Amino acid sequence: MTTELSLMEALHSTPARRYLSTEPIADDVIRDILDAAIRGPSAGNGQFWAWIVVRDPDTKKQIAGWYREGWERHYGSRREQILGAPDGGPMSKASFLAADHLANHLEEAPVWIFPVMLGAAKSTNPRLGSSIYGAVQQLILAARAHGLGATLTTLHIGHEEDVRKLLGLPDDALTMALIPLGHPAKGRWSQPKRRPLDEVVHFEKFTTD
Repeated sequence: MTTELSLMEALHSTPARRYLSTEPIADDVIRDILDAAIRGPSAGNGQFWAWIVVRDPDTKKQIAGWYREGWERHYGSRREQILGAPDGGPMSKASFLAADHLANHLEEAPVWIFPVMLGAAKSTNPRLGSSIYGAVQQLILAARAHGLGATLTTLHIGHEEDVRKLLGLPDDALTMALIPLGHPAKGRWSQPKRRPLDEVVHFEKFTTD
């Protein structure tokens, strides 16, 4: 069963969901979500992509260990600093705790999806993601329609080559994200907090006023 939402409502109420239950997700639901994803934008409609669905516990356990290495290196090692910082810092305490929970429970999410760009491993194009991240957002919105939480993560990339081998990817492929999917176990569908529109939108030219 999907939830009927207007497009604008979905766009305004789909935050990252990092507390996920272990409840299984049916194959037909995953196919429906991915069928929505591949309708997303692709440069020149080239569709030089692959979508890897991972459920195997051993695969998830191995990659989750590499992911935790990335988490600890970039964020976990600064736990006291982040949690002790005044409110309004670059990362809120709630966001840190949710991300910390995900890092320590990543393999419990019943399904992972890896969006993969083919022929991209040696690319130096800083806009490479434009060929797949629009489709990734459609995946996340389709998951929302099915009541499933998701978040776009990349902390596994310190072991990109190992992940490619484990997933049987071609040497020239590049994983663009790791997206855990699951029924939300905590939190709610709500509008993500963002800076006021007038602080980030400029007309005609960038201004600093």
